[in-house]
Amino acid sequence: LIMSKVNVIDLKGTKVKDLTINDEIWKNEGNDIVLKKAIKLQMDSLRQGTADTKGRSEVSGGGRKPYRQKGTGNARQGSIRAPHYRGGGIVFGPTPRSYSFKMNRKERRLALKSALTEKFKENSVVVVSSLDITSTKTKDMIALMEELKLVGKVLFVSSHDAEKLYLASRNLTNTAVIMADEINVYDIVNADTVVFDEDTVNYIEEALK
Repeated sequence: LIMSKVNVIDLKGTKVKDLTINDEIWKNEGNDIVLKKAIKLQMDSLRQGTADTKGRSEVSGGGRKPYRQKGTGNARQGSIRAPHYRGGGIVFGPTPRSYSFKMNRKERRLALKSALTEKFKENSVVVVSSLDITSTKTKDMIALMEELKLVGKVLFVSSHDAEKLYLASRNLTNTAVIMADEINVYDIVNADTVVFDEDTVNYIEEALK
């Protein structure tokens, strides 16, 4: 295994130690196609899929033949609710469906590795020793982010119940907090900076190895 080292800092921004990380997970080739597919899967599964139109068997009316079969000089018709009539059924219109699709476990893991690698290349990964904070005040959270020089959209990934972190950051539009086992491709790609606590890094390596 090829291993790299990454700095672990405390919440004051001071380096505490080096952490050895697995390059296979954090610095692999990456696969854009799989990454794109994973993001599409996540976005599509959020779609409601409730659009609905009525076919000719569902629209009301049209129970009898509009006029007799022969002798009128018109083309024969069976119902005034056929698609070519006004108020008739819609042909091949949308009906309620699920937009989600299946993605293999191997692909899902590769997509996650690709997303993590992407962030690592951009130097957008910050590892802190712990995300335990004492205050739930938004102003303290802003001060903390300034201390750590976090700009843009920030995603915090915590290995254990980060209730205080969540409460302190919930009023900040550009900040999100998720648990280690909720980690997903979309949130990582969508963030400008991802902050992991040390245990999360170990959790991810264990889960993806």
